[in-house]
Amino acid sequence: MAGKKKTGSPLGGLLFVTAAGWIAYSAFGINHRMPIGPAIDARREIFNGRSTRFLTYYVDRSAAGRPLVLLHSINAAASSYEMRPLFEHYRTLRPVYALDLPGFGFSERANRRYTRDTYKDAILDLLTERVREPADVIALSLSGEFAARAALERPDLFHSLTLISPSGFVDRRKGSAQPFSDYGLSELVYNVLAFPLWGQAIYDLLATRPSIRWFLKQSFYGPVDEGLAEYDYLTSHQPGARHAPLHFVSGLLFMPSIREAVYERLKPPVLVLYDQDYFVRFDMLPTTLERCPNWRAERISPTRGLPHFERLPDVTRALDAFWGNL
Repeated sequence: MAGKKKTGSPLGGLLFVTAAGWIAYSAFGINHRMPIGPAIDARREIFNGRSTRFLTYYVDRSAAGRPLVLLHSINAAASSYEMRPLFEHYRTLRPVYALDLPGFGFSERANRRYTRDTYKDAILDLLTERVREPADVIALSLSGEFAARAALERPDLFHSLTLISPSGFVDRRKGSAQPFSDYGLSELVYNVLAFPLWGQAIYDLLATRPSIRWFLKQSFYGPVDEGLAEYDYLTSHQPGARHAPLHFVSGLLFMPSIREAVYERLKPPVLVLYDQDYFVRFDMLPTTLERCPNWRAERISPTRGLPHFERLPDVTRALDAFWGNL
C-alpha cells in the first residue's frame, strides 16, 4: 500500500497566515503618524541631552517656590499625560516641570539602545540644564528606579524624591516580578521582539485600543480615565513609538538589585505612595522603611497604581505633609 503523504498541521498554517496578515496590516494598514496635541496644556520647551539628541518638557513657571519635577512611567504607551493631574494641581502653587522621557512624547524616539543610564541621564539633564536648583521630584512606577539612580549620583539636585507605585520591592523568594531581567534573558527577548520583520507588528498588538484599555483597567480601581486612554492610543501611533517600549517589555530597563544597590543608599528624603498594583509588588518595602530613616510611605486606598488620578486630594495632602515636614 502506498504511504500517505504527510501534510502540515492546519492549525500551524492558520497561525502562519494570521501572523503574516497582521504583519502586512501593521505595515500598510495602521496609521503610525496620527495627529497628536500636547499631553498637558502648558508651554513645551526643548533642549539637547547628554545621551539623547533632544528632550522636551512641559513647564509652568508662573508661581514662585521650590521647583517640582514630574516623571511619567515607562510602558507601551507612556506619556506626560500620566502626570497631568499633579501638574494641573501644583502649577498655580510652584514652578512645575514634566519631562518627556527619551523614546516618548515629543522627545527623541530614535531607533537606538535605551538603557537605564539613558533615563537617569535625561533626568539629570533636566535638573542641571533647566531647573538649576534642588527640586522635589515625583516619579511614577519604573521611572522611580531611574530617578533614584539620579539622586544617588547627584543628591544635591534633589530636595526630595517621591515614588508612586515604584518597582523594585518584590521579594524574590516569593517569585520574580521581572523574570526576563532576573534570569538574564532580556537581551535575547529584546532581539526576538525587535526583529525588523515583525517588531512593529508586535508593538502594534500592544497598542490596540482594547489592549491599552485592558492594561489601564489594571491600574484603575474605578473607571479608566478616558482622556488618558485616548492619549495613550495617539502617542503609541507615532514614528518610532515602538523602540523604547520594546526595551521595556523585554526587561532590559529593570535593575534587579535596585533596592539594595540604590534605594537604601539614598540621602534625600523619600516618600512612597502605594496601594494595590497589578504590575508590581511591595513585599520588601517594610524592610526598607525599617533600614532607612529618611524614607516614609503612605497607602492611598483604594487605588491600583495611579492614585493621583483617582484620589488626587489624598495624594496632594500626603505630598504637602511630607514636604512640610522636611
